[in-house]
Amino acid sequence: MNLKGLDYDYASVYLVRDGDEQLKPDYRALNPDGIVPTLVDGGAVLTQSLAIAEYLEETHPEPALLPRDQLDRAFVHSVALQIACDIHPVDNLRVLKYLKRELKVPDDVKDAWYRHWIESGFASLEMRLANDKRVGALTFGDTLTLADLYIVPQVFNAQRFSIDLTPYPTIRRIAERANQIDAFARAAPANQPDAE
Repeated sequence: MNLKGLDYDYASVYLVRDGDEQLKPDYRALNPDGIVPTLVDGGAVLTQSLAIAEYLEETHPEPALLPRDQLDRAFVHSVALQIACDIHPVDNLRVLKYLKRELKVPDDVKDAWYRHWIESGFASLEMRLANDKRVGALTFGDTLTLADLYIVPQVFNAQRFSIDLTPYPTIRRIAERANQIDAFARAAPANQPDAE
């Protein structure tokens, strides 16, 4: 929304503080899955980050976050989907909480689980990005795309768990470049109104 220059009202949903706010009845009435993000636009309620990003792209096409060429657009989608479908789901908060609460997995084992899936996913993603001529300062040349919207938070999560990003120089470089863009800086977790 920052990239599209849209005005919006920010509503905090605390995932860990105050007892899993995303699972409380008020939020689940809005998003039955009890996950974030949720976008309310007029009377419409949208869930899932990719669906929200696609909706914003279609309703506010400038600046474009997808290339016009079909093969280039498919490349950008494939990078975003690799993170959204293959890396992030096995590492998201509800999986980690299930490992800890239900399966009684110790913290060190839970953290090893997290590291394994990030490192495995980043290894293949790094190989793809490092060897694709379309990659520049960002995932698609120097043009910000949907793929960069997925790389940045996944790198943030990896850093939160102290994962060494040295083996992934292309991913790290893309995230660093994207984070220099004002819209990303304003969206950083530390810059949110509810940041601790």
